[in-house]
Amino acid sequence: MTVRVDRSFELSAPPERVWDFIADPANRAQSISVVDEYTVTDSAGRHVTWHVELPIPLVRRTVRVETEDVTRNPPEYVKFVGDSSVLHVTGEHEIVETETGSRLENHFTVDGKLPGVEQFFKRNLDDELENLRYELERDLQTTQ
Repeated sequence: MTVRVDRSFELSAPPERVWDFIADPANRAQSISVVDEYTVTDSAGRHVTWHVELPIPLVRRTVRVETEDVTRNPPEYVKFVGDSSVLHVTGEHEIVETETGSRLENHFTVDGKLPGVEQFFKRNLDDELENLRYELERDLQTTQ
C-alpha cells in the first residue's frame, strides 16, 4: 500500500525566503518527528542520511534512510527521494508566488516495505506536514 498526502500552506513571505528554508535538507529532516538524527553527507547538501525511529512492532531499531535531492529549481521546486530497508519516500515542495506572499505545495508518497509502515504514515503523515509548516512559520518569524 502506498500512502500519499498533498497539502499546501499560505505564507506571507516571498518565494525566495520560503526557498531558503525548504531547500535546506536539514530543515526538512528536523521537522519530521520520527527523524531521531540526520547527517548531511555532501558539501552541496543534496545527500542526507536520516535515522528514523518508527513505533511499529517489526522495527526495533533506528532505520537509516538515505535521502537525495534529485531536482532543485531555485527558488520554486525541490524533489527528494529516500530509501531504506523499510520504506521508500518521495517528497516534493513547490513554491508558488501569490499576491500576499507564497504558497508552499507539498506532495509526499511513502511506500512501506514492512507491515505497519504504511499504516503509521497513513495516520501520521498529515501531522508531519503540519510540523513542517510550524517550523517554517517559526523560522520566517525569527528571521524577518
